[in-house]
Amino acid sequence: MAFAVPQAELSPGALLDAARARTLDLLGMIEDGQWLGPKLDIVNPPLWEAGHLGWFEEFWCLRQGSAARPALRDDVDHLYNSSQVAHARRWSLPLPDPADTQHYLAAVREAVRRRLEHDRAIDYFVTLSAFHEELHCEAFTYTRQTLGYQAPAGTAQPLFGEAWPGDVAIDGGVFSLGANDDGRFVFDNEKWAHPVEVRPFCMARAPVTNGQFAEFVEAGGYATQKWWSNDGWNWRMEQGLTLPLYWQKKGSGWQRRLFDRLESLPEHEPVIHVSWYEADAWCRWAGRRLPTEAEWEFAAATAPGVKEKKRYFPWGEGIGDASQANLFGVAGRCLPVNACAAGDSGWGLRQMIGNVWEWTSDWFQPYPGFVRDPYADYSEPWFGDHKVLRGGCHATRATLIRNTWRNFYKPGRNDVYAGFRSCAL
Repeated sequence: MAFAVPQAELSPGALLDAARARTLDLLGMIEDGQWLGPKLDIVNPPLWEAGHLGWFEEFWCLRQGSAARPALRDDVDHLYNSSQVAHARRWSLPLPDPADTQHYLAAVREAVRRRLEHDRAIDYFVTLSAFHEELHCEAFTYTRQTLGYQAPAGTAQPLFGEAWPGDVAIDGGVFSLGANDDGRFVFDNEKWAHPVEVRPFCMARAPVTNGQFAEFVEAGGYATQKWWSNDGWNWRMEQGLTLPLYWQKKGSGWQRRLFDRLESLPEHEPVIHVSWYEADAWCRWAGRRLPTEAEWEFAAATAPGVKEKKRYFPWGEGIGDASQANLFGVAGRCLPVNACAAGDSGWGLRQMIGNVWEWTSDWFQPYPGFVRDPYADYSEPWFGDHKVLRGGCHATRATLIRNTWRNFYKPGRNDVYAGFRSCAL
């Protein structure tokens, strides 16, 4: 399965090396009593997750095709194959200790590096492994938030910012939703671009902020059933939520927990760690709505008068820098919604890439003509009961994200780095 790597982007091997360096940095922060952690439905034990990364790379890059080789360890399929090892079992498996796990990671990485020297036929699978590892690095990061562990190195203090209010009128039209077959790596759920019609709409220039969401909370939003869908209200009751996750009242204001510390709620940062149900409830209260997936991509990838040629990123083709997007390596947290002006879309919408994943109204479904890729468990098992998110977040690496990327979570997930922007009714 061949694909092209644009000259401005890293080679598959370099992508995988960068992902592994990030993994090792995150593993280096895990203390002795944290390698397993509490048994929760929404996280993996870090010790298992680390070994799973090595297994995934070995399975796809070394154990496929005519040059396939045996596994480096006899037990890895029984320990780390996520398709076969139920989530609840991952805490009780006879896992190698942290040192042996990291030795396994290093051995796999070296074997893949040696194979790449003479076999570029595995470029696709190396890139798949790199992106898979980057997704887990993001998960390692929000797992630290879930468990109240120390913040990753480089996490900034809150930065002063301003509101970025108002809507942008977008005239709509027919455009191609999804990825074009231009030789670059994409996942199967992005395939392929197909024409859709988008009616004119108005979208907020920036994501909903903590300050805007606090108005909903202070107006009794969590206690007023009429703002919630039936499923959303049942979810809220089951969770016992009266506030967004990690928020608490402090005098006349608000605090929130960021990793292992409390801070005053940054008014102009996008609200984060809210479920689809909470985003939908805010929209009902505010007389707004969530954008459809097609509206989101139309707003990110087109420009006034130019709908037939989509942009790879909101600002154009080149991978973004800190002036354009808050992605991994910039601040380690959300920035105020007025930041990153150089990354505005052609319609003048800010932070459509980076800062916070944005819920859309749509259920995660296959595009017309969907054919699953070799990694069958990536998309197909989740169609129908997950909601689509777009745009990446502050823990997403720039080489991973693009306008057509489709993330997906169940509508009740509020532990992930998810927020939202809204549209006028």
